Amino acid sequence: MPDVNDGNDDQREHVPSRQRRRFEGISSRAYEHPADRSALVALRKLSGFDTVFKALSGLLPERSLRLLFLSDSVRVSDEQFAHLNDMLRDACYILDLEKVPPMYVNQDPQPNAMCIGLDEPIIVVTTGLVELLDEDEMRAVVGHEVGHALSGHSVYRTILLFLTSLALRVAWIPLGNFAIMAIVTALREWFRKSELSADRAGLLVGQDLNASMRGLMKIAGGNHLHEMNVDAFLKQAEEYEAGGDLRDSVLKILNVMPRTHPFTTVRAAELKKWAATRDYQRIMDGHYPRRTEDKDTSVTDSFRQSASHYADNVRSSKDPLMKLVTDIAGGAGDLGGKLRGKFGGGNGGANTGNHGTPEDGA
Repeated sequence: MPDVNDGNDDQREHVPSRQRRRFEGISSRAYEHPADRSALVALRKLSGFDTVFKALSGLLPERSLRLLFLSDSVRVSDEQFAHLNDMLRDACYILDLEKVPPMYVNQDPQPNAMCIGLDEPIIVVTTGLVELLDEDEMRAVVGHEVGHALSGHSVYRTILLFLTSLALRVAWIPLGNFAIMAIVTALREWFRKSELSADRAGLLVGQDLNASMRGLMKIAGGNHLHEMNVDAFLKQAEEYEAGGDLRDSVLKILNVMPRTHPFTTVRAAELKKWAATRDYQRIMDGHYPRRTEDKDTSVTDSFRQSASHYADNVRSSKDPLMKLVTDIAGGAGDLGGKLRGKFGGGNGGANTGNHGTPEDGA
């Protein structure tokens, strides 16, 4: 597989800080999380699915968003934010994305980035993010957003934004709001998995796991790397997964439901875990699915892989709720005793009447 060599690419003028591998013709299936991949394969197999949603573009705020960013943000180019433009074209070259999506820098102190759009994806990064990250960390973020574009996530992200806005408008209609929020909740669960996919794409572009880890730590704790430690940060993810009892497991679910992104420590742990797999090494060695094979992908096989992934996660999880599910599936006896122990910490802990719970704890 060829290395990135910008000297031979007429569209690029600047050589990156070091050579990185290029993945010619790579399919997004190579890096997609199993749950994300199975959903996308199914949607791509639905005849006319994208056509139907693009027909709704008049209802969606896409055109308005494009005009807004064009008029009130800075478009990345050779003349403006040239270093970001180099990263963008470099990321598209590495992932072999033929058409480079437009990218904008938006004045916002909150570090954030997104890829939206039905007809064509557009990438937006905030000034807070640009000022927070160094070159290698930012390269991983740009690769993350290009990964969204290659996977086609921008279409469904735009739909999610529209439905979330619609839910607020019809909140006064009980049944209408309930139906829309059910769809939004399902889309958010999918989108959280798509973020894990895009993190993998960012690693394939940056090809520097430490930079990816640093970027996630900075998003969580700000520009204070001298005060942070990657190993300690990853231990937080372990503590988050394994700590507490069933009450904490329920609170975790409630806390994550409104979010479109997984928690930062979880993202870091998931990315490091994937970087240690044979799948990642095979991609780096040049063995990966090609886009030319996408049309032959089996929906059934994709769902089977997704189900297998979830089953493995449940079996290996240290979360109290997941361990209980495993015990029940394994035919463990004394379910009542297990529930009392998990909720109450073993000895009379189920009596929580004297412990108030803050209203915003969920």
